[in-house]
Amino acid sequence: MKLKRDSTPQTTWLIDLDNTLHNASHAVFPAIHANMNAYMADLLGDGKSPADAATVNAARTLYWKKYGATLLGLINHHNVNPAEFLQQAHHFDDLPNLLRYESGLKRLLKRLPGRKILFTNAPRQYSRQVLQHLGLHRHFDQHISIESMRVHGKLRPKPSRWLLRKLLAKQKLSARHCVLIEDTRENLRTAKQLGMKTVWITQYLKEKKRFTRAHYIDLKIRSIKQIPTQLSRLSLNK
Repeated sequence: MKLKRDSTPQTTWLIDLDNTLHNASHAVFPAIHANMNAYMADLLGDGKSPADAATVNAARTLYWKKYGATLLGLINHHNVNPAEFLQQAHHFDDLPNLLRYESGLKRLLKRLPGRKILFTNAPRQYSRQVLQHLGLHRHFDQHISIESMRVHGKLRPKPSRWLLRKLLAKQKLSARHCVLIEDTRENLRTAKQLGMKTVWITQYLKEKKRFTRAHYIDLKIRSIKQIPTQLSRLSLNK
């Protein structure tokens, strides 16, 4: 008599990096913002002197609101080379010294049933360095960074709907068997619209007023380490 094989679909976890697996708000994001501001000041300057802080901040705010990412605004309006910008924005003299994170993340990833994919708008070199320092690089089946987030030749980072649709098609995944774990609500909104499960990580966020759970968030928790005890709330087999 043959045993019946388990036909339950495998869960795929799409896991963000910054402010999800580590506390980027502590020192990494301030360093990135300083690098970005310096780059944009030179870009927006008159050729003799850099632009002032108000000009840079106005441009960053405009591009973030209009495109969901400062880089897309710089590409569309200033023909910026994305690889050059990402390299300069993520240049650190001593990255390990900037990192703050919880212990036990390796055990967490081992406990999650299914496939794990790192899914980050950060560049590959930086995200690899962070994963290696955290000792998590062996625990992901795949690493999707911003360089590979292209649709029809154009850069489409999260929260792009086109990006998520392409990801599902390329990986042959059903949206209802995918879980996006993020600190950014806009990214979770798009994922939920496509039928994914969504988990919002809040412990590293500084905008306390935005901590209210929205309808497109299936699970709101402080730490990613809480997920194993909350699996039943995600209804993964439905």
